[in-house]
Amino acid sequence: MDSTVKWKKRPTFQRSHKAPILLSVFVIIALFVSSKTLISPALRNSRFFIKAGCGGSVGASGERFLWYAPHSGFSNQLSEFKNAILMAAILKRTLIVPPILDHHAVALGSCPKFRVLDPNELRFKVWNHSVELIRDRRYISMADVIDLSSLVSGSTVRFIDFRAFVSMWCGVNLNLVCSAKSDMYSSFLEKMNKCGLFLSGYDGNMDNCLYASQEDCRTTIWTFQADDDGILDSFQADEELKKKRKVSFLRKRYDVYKALGPGSAAEPATVLAFGSLFTAPYKGSQSHIDIQAAPRDRRIQSLIQKMEFLHFVPEILNAGRKFALNTIKAPFLCAQLRLLDGQFKNHWKGTFHALQQNLDSLKQKGSLPIHVFVMTDLPRHNWTGTFLGNLQKDSNVFKLFVLGEEDELVSETAKKVLNAGYGMKLQSDPSYFDRTDQHCSALSFPEMLLYIEETICSCAPLGFVGTTGSTIAVTVELMRTHGVCS
Repeated sequence: MDSTVKWKKRPTFQRSHKAPILLSVFVIIALFVSSKTLISPALRNSRFFIKAGCGGSVGASGERFLWYAPHSGFSNQLSEFKNAILMAAILKRTLIVPPILDHHAVALGSCPKFRVLDPNELRFKVWNHSVELIRDRRYISMADVIDLSSLVSGSTVRFIDFRAFVSMWCGVNLNLVCSAKSDMYSSFLEKMNKCGLFLSGYDGNMDNCLYASQEDCRTTIWTFQADDDGILDSFQADEELKKKRKVSFLRKRYDVYKALGPGSAAEPATVLAFGSLFTAPYKGSQSHIDIQAAPRDRRIQSLIQKMEFLHFVPEILNAGRKFALNTIKAPFLCAQLRLLDGQFKNHWKGTFHALQQNLDSLKQKGSLPIHVFVMTDLPRHNWTGTFLGNLQKDSNVFKLFVLGEEDELVSETAKKVLNAGYGMKLQSDPSYFDRTDQHCSALSFPEMLLYIEETICSCAPLGFVGTTGSTIAVTVELMRTHGVCS
């Protein structure tokens, strides 16, 4: 396989509806035969390949795993990660900790409009992107950025890094991505492709090896101990949407423990694969997961409380505090201004209005200049003619601070995070390191700017102004509530 070829989902074939009937029949037969010839061996090989792995060290250990497909931006991925931890704890499975995906490298779609990716396709897209991150040697685990020490020490849930799991399950040596030998590298990519197809659910479920859930936010709201198993959810597609999109889905509420726990078809499977685990409130309901409490399970209830806030690893927190103390050197206000992405690019006036009100209030108190840390996706060279540009000109009243990817603090922090390697230290079983401890060194630093900026904003003693509707603003407010900077 050419290593430059991007991962693709299974090929599909189309026939021309304008062709004569006999020709159409001939084409269909020819494609059927060719698809059997080209695809079936791959499927059989994939099944044999995974079955051997599932019956080997992974399956023989008796440990059962949970895998899911994160997507969208970092804040959404973090929200999904928390849901995945909760699901893994409820179902008593080891959570496969994913990488942090590139911003919007994988998109789900719209739950309110009942237009989302099929779980199999979503899983395979996430698999492909994860492999791309490994291949490009710019992989960073969610556990490298989010501190899981409080959860690991309590043994509420078990974790394994995606790279460690892949190495065992797929029978590959991830060190081969460093190899200059094209034949070995091609073999590695081929194995990873087959492994991804299988784990994504394209081959269906297999005995006690894999259970690939086909539930998504169009049909299912996962609950736990809510005594509402099997009832219709309050939010359903309206008649206009049913006609326009030909939607026939009914959304029901299901207890995840009853559906996928002991006694279910999923329970004996070594790997339980979910699609998206993202959820958000919409019209009085949650889009996919509605587990706010565990009234009859103290273990899960304690976990829910612990996961209300998971902070960054010490290397990131220390960097944010360092910038506030050594660079700003004075009480400051933080302004998080999301101006270019999605819905936010059409609401500049409202975004700037809240900041102006806060600055006017600080000016009346008479302590000048007012120090402001600006966290924005609008490049500084584009501030001219905007409210930010005006603030920058008025240097006697306002002193603005920004942090960029090119700043030494950011690169230093990225280096420290990589060296700490928290993700690869998650595994409690030393045998997990047999093939993964020799993974390749990174070719580039992972992105750290967002996490450091959020930490700086959590340290702002004069207050915080966030963009309405931004998940980043919600995260910063949560960090401030929990006193990250104190």
